[in-house]
Amino acid sequence: MIYGSRHHSPSTAGFLRGRDGRSRWNHGRHARGFRQGHRRHAARSETAGNRCQPHRTHGRQGLGAPAAVSAHPCAERERRWRRGGEGAATHARAWDRYQWHYERINGQYSTLYPGVADGLAALARAGYPMACLTNKPTAFAHELLKAKGLHGYFGHVFGGDAFERKKPDPMPLVKTCEALCTPPAKTLMVGDSSNDASAARAAGCPVVLVTYGYNHGEPIRSVNADAFVDSLTELA
Repeated sequence: MIYGSRHHSPSTAGFLRGRDGRSRWNHGRHARGFRQGHRRHAARSETAGNRCQPHRTHGRQGLGAPAAVSAHPCAERERRWRRGGEGAATHARAWDRYQWHYERINGQYSTLYPGVADGLAALARAGYPMACLTNKPTAFAHELLKAKGLHGYFGHVFGGDAFERKKPDPMPLVKTCEALCTPPAKTLMVGDSSNDASAARAAGCPVVLVTYGYNHGEPIRSVNADAFVDSLTELA
């Protein structure tokens, strides 16, 4: 595996890890609460003669929280309003409420995949500087990593609002390499989706993908990556 050449000192051998601590959602109570919230919203909308159906944001994960909000069926109507000079305040309120709810359930119904903590601990002992780069808002990424006991492994945490563009654009990855003081060619990107692989390829980083997590519903091994691992411990 590649995390930066072992011929370089730890200060010049970077390791980049995509996403949010390799956590996964347990959709139990969170999903029920989400559906209940949708039903309340739908009832209010129907009273106003404007019903929006509950929906899923399948395929929008990994693109950042605003993408999930924008994927809602109501969003297209909202975009039409905004083009007409209306609805900006409604959109702002919806985004504020999304963040309010996200903050309160962030990490409560998720667990780490096996090998995550052990793998990160082994890489830290080996002296590799690490950063977490995710499309999740930065504040939420910090809190999730703290809640799962992973925050101390990362010298830098950058969310989707940290730079002008998000993955799969390479710019956040290039900026993270700069923060680590490592050239892209010596910095390993570890991710779980085609977004991560595309960003790494465009930035000039080698990329390894884990075989768990999500990849927008597509087989992960069909993605152009340098290698695949079933656990982060395989990288140590």
